[in-house]
Amino acid sequence: MRLHRLALSIAAVFAALALVQPARANVMIIIEKAAQKMTVTVDGEDRYIWPVSTGRPGYDTPSGEFQPFRMERDHFSREWDDAPMPNSVFFTKIGHAIHGTFEARNLGRPVSHGCVRLSTENAATLFALVKEEGVFNTRVRLVGDTPKPADVPVARREPAKDRDTTRNANRDATRDTSRHKSAAAT
Repeated sequence: MRLHRLALSIAAVFAALALVQPARANVMIIIEKAAQKMTVTVDGEDRYIWPVSTGRPGYDTPSGEFQPFRMERDHFSREWDDAPMPNSVFFTKIGHAIHGTFEARNLGRPVSHGCVRLSTENAATLFALVKEEGVFNTRVRLVGDTPKPADVPVARREPAKDRDTTRNANRDATRDTSRHKSAAAT
């Protein structure tokens, strides 16, 4: 009988402790590499949609679903010349993170070395949300392919053969003009 009462008392204490803990939301961070955008949902409802920059060709950001495991407010990359990575949320063991960037003009294009960059303001907002809800209640999902650079070059040099022909034609035209001026002067 005493054992039964003890077990009930312990169960009541655990139930009370469970009620004292704040409720945690499920945070899902979805990064669409093709669109270069991030959608943050909390308990299934979209809360934020932000432009991002993922890895450029040769430095692709990995696709898949990840569990964040570490956060650093003021991180600097040891691999990339101490590049600042404010409000970092790390999601792979080899160093991929979501973090702020001071080069916001590049957001919307794949330009990073594999991390997911977003504006410093949005990174601070995301960092606070993940800290409040907990990394173990957060998931990061990366989908799609990194967009390829345009196949059409913006500017193209003419082939060397055409360049030499044009250069020679311009030189010959200049010589002819000089001869005509000299003949007219005499």
